[in-house]
Amino acid sequence: MTVRVRYAPSPTGSPHVGNIRTALFNWIFARKMGGVFIARLEDTDRNPDRYKPEVIPELEESMVSLGIVPDEWWKGGGDYGPYVQSERLALYQEAAEDLIASGNAYRCYCTPERLTKMREEQQALGLPPGYDRRCRYLSEADRARYESEELPSTVRLAVPLEGRTTYQDVVYGQITVENRMIDDQVLLKSNGWPTYHLAVVVDDHLMGITHVIRGEDWQPSTPKQIYLYNAFGWEQPVWVHVPLILGKDRKKLGKRHGATQFYEFIRSGYLPETMFNFLCLLGWSAGEENREIFSVAEIIERFSLEGISRNPAIFDYDKLRWMNGEYIRVLSPEQLTDRCMPYLIEAGLISATPAQEERAYAEAAIALCADRLKILSEIADLTGFFFVAPEVPEEKGQRKWLTGERPLQIIATAKSLVAALTDDPSVEDAEQIVNRTAETLNLERPPVIHTLRVCLTGRTVGPGLFELMSVLGKERMLSRLDRAVGWVLKE
Repeated sequence: MTVRVRYAPSPTGSPHVGNIRTALFNWIFARKMGGVFIARLEDTDRNPDRYKPEVIPELEESMVSLGIVPDEWWKGGGDYGPYVQSERLALYQEAAEDLIASGNAYRCYCTPERLTKMREEQQALGLPPGYDRRCRYLSEADRARYESEELPSTVRLAVPLEGRTTYQDVVYGQITVENRMIDDQVLLKSNGWPTYHLAVVVDDHLMGITHVIRGEDWQPSTPKQIYLYNAFGWEQPVWVHVPLILGKDRKKLGKRHGATQFYEFIRSGYLPETMFNFLCLLGWSAGEENREIFSVAEIIERFSLEGISRNPAIFDYDKLRWMNGEYIRVLSPEQLTDRCMPYLIEAGLISATPAQEERAYAEAAIALCADRLKILSEIADLTGFFFVAPEVPEEKGQRKWLTGERPLQIIATAKSLVAALTDDPSVEDAEQIVNRTAETLNLERPPVIHTLRVCLTGRTVGPGLFELMSVLGKERMLSRLDRAVGWVLKE
């Protein structure tokens, strides 16, 4: 048996990290087992408040950026298409008619007004919500009359009223549900469009899906889908429900915790490779307690469905930030510059199409700040002083290092040494400037270093002074030392 798994996003919003984790688990399992990874667009919910076709490119790009391009999907095609549910309506309508003919479904003629009133009465009596099955017991005469009057109707699942439905979940073990607790779910709406329950079963069967790997929040719908498999006489897939992702407060991950959409993280400067690694470890263990960084090949090698925990996964934003820093530091200078360029351009620090010299300068500046970089969007703040001379220094640094006569002496001495250079200083030249300034003024190196840092960058913290002096170059340093004279405070 060839393993066939699927990721079935709906275009109702930008992809949530929980959905992306589901996609990753499916792709990894397919690669582990030499199987097929399918993506299917579930676009049958056309409620204008939820249906957002403009997010489909983000659904596509999220998979591409993570390197999990489906083997079969709506963009690449395949032998089991179409892979868009709105293009498969005839299949669902035919399946609904088959269920009616076999007595496993029935037409419901209840109006929205009656259903609303029914729910209100149930609520008032403290009863569990659910359809009262009125149309399930209509006489043939009533059915014929309603049909002759062309009343709109839906198709409902005729759930067995007795017994139990039991199934095996790879993560949660054996699960049993009393059939009387299952509602007669609408399968086909009055406009001929399917609900999720009918469409997902028909599609998973016709596309040969062997394992359904999805979020735990779909678990309550599984008995209804199992009944449909049985009603059609189809073999069930293997059920795998993945635990929910929670915030540190152990509540379902939401906006109150921070970013939740995959592209929020990508746009703010988290690397796709970081997100791959981090999300895979939410609810699955690689079996190495003291290790967090794994290559894609290592994850595939270690992955198993049995390794998925039934405990909710906690989304640790601090750990994600740390991990992203680790991935940033293994990028080459050229790769890191490519990743950082959009943020520097957006901040107006470099031109939209930088010339070779401008890019080289940016690469040198970025390289000096790479050790402190955790998220790519931070690069504009970390390197801003390289591109734009500070107007004023930090108040703390000004008070401590630019007060009295000594900073004026340091500035004058250092400036004369810089002016004497025939070219931009090397790192060694920069260190000699600091050493000679300290010797000339009979000072220790630290006050010279701190004073020059504030003069050149306006800050008290940053990359190594000698390295940043070398990157800034002779002319920038002279200009900034001149400006710094006006920053010096009287004692």
